[in-house]
Amino acid sequence: MIYVSSTIIQIIQIVYFLTVAGVVVVLISENRNPIKSVAWIMAVVFLPVVGIVWYVIFGQDFTKRRIISKRMYSKLKKRPLDEMHPPVEVTVPDEHSDLVNLIRNMDYNPLLSGNEVKIFTSGKEKFEHLFEDIAHAKKHIHVEYYVLSDDEIGKRLQDALICKAKEGLEIRIIYDSFGSRKSDKKYYEHFRMAGIETEPFLKLTFPRLTSHINYRNHRKIVIIDGQIGYTGGMNVADRYINGFEWGLWRDTHARIEGKGVQGLQSVFLLDWYFVSQTLITSRKYFPMLDDFGNKTMQIVSSGPMRTVKEIPAAILQAIYDARKSIFIQTPYFLPTEMMIEALKIAATRGVDVRLMMSERSDMFLVQMTSYSYVKQMLESGIKVYFYKKGFLHSKMMLFDDSLTLIGSANFDVRSFEQNFEVEAFVYSCDTGSEAREIFIEDQRECVQLSMKEWMKRPRWKRFLESLFRLFAPLL
Repeated sequence: MIYVSSTIIQIIQIVYFLTVAGVVVVLISENRNPIKSVAWIMAVVFLPVVGIVWYVIFGQDFTKRRIISKRMYSKLKKRPLDEMHPPVEVTVPDEHSDLVNLIRNMDYNPLLSGNEVKIFTSGKEKFEHLFEDIAHAKKHIHVEYYVLSDDEIGKRLQDALICKAKEGLEIRIIYDSFGSRKSDKKYYEHFRMAGIETEPFLKLTFPRLTSHINYRNHRKIVIIDGQIGYTGGMNVADRYINGFEWGLWRDTHARIEGKGVQGLQSVFLLDWYFVSQTLITSRKYFPMLDDFGNKTMQIVSSGPMRTVKEIPAAILQAIYDARKSIFIQTPYFLPTEMMIEALKIAATRGVDVRLMMSERSDMFLVQMTSYSYVKQMLESGIKVYFYKKGFLHSKMMLFDDSLTLIGSANFDVRSFEQNFEVEAFVYSCDTGSEAREIFIEDQRECVQLSMKEWMKRPRWKRFLESLFRLFAPLL
């Protein structure tokens, strides 16, 4: 028996060695980002079994698979906006002209004028306005969330939408399979039974689980009658209103009224084609709109299936263009090397760079990894703040008080490279002034870090953070 057992062990060891070797060969041959490839090689080599399982679930690269043809993409992204509106000259803010042109040239993201923007910093206020807008909807409602929970607020949303469906409105819902995995299947069936078209994004069913779990639709979008839109960091779950036992859930969301909503509509209809294979480009979803305000914006989406990463590229350009200030709120800070260098250079040339993130997070491993970047930021003169009142889930950025970013993207590698995200780039001094006040108000609930105090932390903790950082590209 001992001889047989040792033979079996040897066979298992050989099979495992060949599996590891095969994964390493695949990683090298795929010509990925070298940093990410090295991180995966370290994971499969130095984390026996766990590394292989981790790679099978999260590491396989399916981004080269074409999910939509260029012709179909053009129909869904470009043609509706071309057909709905005659060419209108929109003044490009001089200080952001390079950014505007970059966004416009990377993808079809025109400047959309005549918008009013309302910023929410509490879930209660956001949902009150959302339910009121749904109650007044006349024609169609499109809903897309990463997390769509079947808790109290989720059921309130369900009741509101079913009520409108009974009135004859067209309603479509997209939810992310992974982010909404805790909700009961009956919750979604109730939508369908009421005549509401409801589809999961990248449905998690074995064996497709391993190819889909790594690519998440992290967007939060609601479009009402093609005129009112919502986007930002808030999902549909009670915690966005009630918070945790240890503090509130601090988040940022925006209500947009005007032509900017049509950018959100294009993003939704692209996702709808992906989940349902139904092409929708009807004029009724892109109504002619009057001006509701004086804010101009571009709606920028990005995802793993496109070769150009629009959101991180645009953020990088905004950092390069900044002359006075850069304020960043993010729940997770796992930047790419290019982002790190851009922020450090901005601070070195005299830009007031401020980074705010939570002292306590909902994801311990990501939080520890985020801490490993703090020393670099402080050394470069970047002001770092830890929010202490609860969990800061806000993804708001402000550049020179005239460009405000509100959307779903965190300042981390996953949002930049693997998630499907959406951001509103709002060119407005009024919105910038409001965003600055919000940031300063949050700053009062923070502790500002100093290099002296930061380096007093135990050596074992600093080492652990540095160790986790090696796997930052994989988180």
